[in-house]
Amino acid sequence: MSNTITITNFNFPGQQSVYKGKVRDVYSMEDDLLIMIASDRLSAFDVVMPKGIPYKGQILNQIATKMMEKTSDIVPNWLEATPDPNVAVGKKCEPFKVEMVIRGYMSGHAAREYKAGKRELCGVSMPEGLKENDKFPEPIITPATKAEHGDHDEDISRENIIKRGIVSEEDYLKLEDYTRKLFQRGTEIAAKQDLILVDTKYEFGKTSDGEIVLIDEIHTPDSSRYFYKNGYEERQAKGEAQKQLSKEFVRQWLISNGFQGLEGQSVPEMSDEYIESVSERYIELYENITGEKFNKADVSNIESRIQKNVETYLKSRKFI
Repeated sequence: MSNTITITNFNFPGQQSVYKGKVRDVYSMEDDLLIMIASDRLSAFDVVMPKGIPYKGQILNQIATKMMEKTSDIVPNWLEATPDPNVAVGKKCEPFKVEMVIRGYMSGHAAREYKAGKRELCGVSMPEGLKENDKFPEPIITPATKAEHGDHDEDISRENIIKRGIVSEEDYLKLEDYTRKLFQRGTEIAAKQDLILVDTKYEFGKTSDGEIVLIDEIHTPDSSRYFYKNGYEERQAKGEAQKQLSKEFVRQWLISNGFQGLEGQSVPEMSDEYIESVSERYIELYENITGEKFNKADVSNIESRIQKNVETYLKSRKFI
């Protein structure tokens, strides 16, 4: 039996429909309930890699759960329960079709655009004279449209979001406010772990009664980039690469092997040894971000474990 879960085909009591995302599969249930399965799929450059990463889904799900608990006083969230290490259950929402990306430092996509000579990202200007991984004077919000499975997310400006009616102006201003407050809290949480929250993305939805809530994941290594605070200034002064906690190490490995998700490029072969090293790196990320030891779940039969735990939870809600 596989020690990863990359494809889900569950049939839960009361199930109505399924949405398969790049990493998470969302099962819509009766009574406005959603069951979100965090798979072990690995996505980079908006492409899902052929092999799963052991424990990745558990790691993302558990970090997101902890971070939602630590930010629920800032913005309400969709989460109700986590009946399994890979599963989150919560309120059904209508997702906003934008990802709220916020950047405190010029890294990753922003740095690549800057190196290409661009000084504006999503309608936001970036100052001259910055080096890669320098801190912005103030965090900048650079939204992206939510892509369908297999497509690429696209940068978009605040003006275009409102002009095209993707989000109303009233709602968008609220999303921006929540984004800044969440990033500030995330920065404070990271600092306690001697980390720097470099950039991250938040996703929001609206409940049936019109309340805006935080959905999906938050402050995970898939949705965020972290630097180690210790030595950051020295590395910047010497022009050295920053020591970071994120899946950027996977992106860099792919780039060095000739893949950036561009047309005509093939995903390089990932050996079992490399997959294992990625899994170990994710466990390191978990322990550094949360300050807690990672406890591996039983992966002898992940599918039956999830089915059993979810059904037990649904019974407790008197679904069966």
